[in-house]
Amino acid sequence: MKKGFVAITGASSGIGAATAQLFIDKGHNVLLIARREERLASFTGEHVKKAIIDVTDKAALTKAIQEAEATFGPVEAIVNNAGRMLLGDVSVQDEKEWKEMYDVNVLGVLNGMQAVLPSMIERKTGTIVNISSIAGKKTFGDHAAYVGTKFAVHSMSENVREEVAAHNVRVVTIAPGVVETELLSHTTSDVIKNNYTDWKHSIQGGLTPQTVAEAIYFAFSQPQGVNIREIALAPTQQQA
Repeated sequence: MKKGFVAITGASSGIGAATAQLFIDKGHNVLLIARREERLASFTGEHVKKAIIDVTDKAALTKAIQEAEATFGPVEAIVNNAGRMLLGDVSVQDEKEWKEMYDVNVLGVLNGMQAVLPSMIERKTGTIVNISSIAGKKTFGDHAAYVGTKFAVHSMSENVREEVAAHNVRVVTIAPGVVETELLSHTTSDVIKNNYTDWKHSIQGGLTPQTVAEAIYFAFSQPQGVNIREIALAPTQQQA
């Protein structure tokens, strides 16, 4: 069995599940982190370890990384993919939705980075991949709180990249445009969901999760001395 492993949060669907399958297909050991155990049932074999936890639970996330290290050896990379997209008009949106997004999208990423960085810094190697969004680079209607979380992911990633570069640790930001995932279903406003769906259809649909997974793997698979700091990718017809 190959030594070391890759941790993937939000591994139960969408980009996370596609990334997990790609890393497994490439022969890596993987730690699948998700809240929905039943959605991980298709992942089996000696290369797979599962942690049914929430990324907002810092202690549980750190423990899961440590237990995987005991099984597979050092953590090679973490893909901080878990996220929530609760679109809304900020003048009326429920503040609980803001908190949920910031807890998962911002604090969850910080938890993931802190869970792996001490080991990576000590070993002078490792890769952190943070999944942001085009919405971490520009604004969109009904996205105010969500955009804030993804701008945070971009800025945190760049700040940490500068801090750990001297330790030969890489930080990569992946910024997809529209992707065909279940994220939109989290939004509670039917009007916003319908408008978003109509817009997506007007640009001939979103990227597949597999396409984003391949971008993640491309950045990871470069020599450790090469850090592809950011990949922004979107459907060709997506202008915004």
